[in-house]
Amino acid sequence: MISSIADSERSCPWPVYAGDDHDSDGSPDGDEQVGIATKTRAKPKKPSQFKVLMLNDDYTPMEFVVLVLKRFFQMDLEQATRVMLHVHQKGVGVCGIFPYEIAETKVNQVMDFARQNQHPLQCTLEKA
Repeated sequence: MISSIADSERSCPWPVYAGDDHDSDGSPDGDEQVGIATKTRAKPKKPSQFKVLMLNDDYTPMEFVVLVLKRFFQMDLEQATRVMLHVHQKGVGVCGIFPYEIAETKVNQVMDFARQNQHPLQCTLEKA
């Protein structure tokens, strides 16, 4: 009798442990199910976008604003001049739209550069 149990355990494709309940065919009782484990991947969410805004003042020279737009926002002379005039006429203008960390960095760079050059130029960000 012992040899027949040992033989059925050797032919069983899963490990057999002491105390395991088996049906007459040697398979585990019907309570357990075998399946394939799948891992679902969450789609990464696009980061929130923020507008970098430049505010007009009566003291910062227009040439300095153009320089800032070219240096920190990679605009060509024509585009930088157009944005500078928009800021001058409307009071505020969009310099670019970026993920939060990049927008925050650009605002800080512009503000630091303006302070170093003793200009009161203001730059801020808002959710796009």
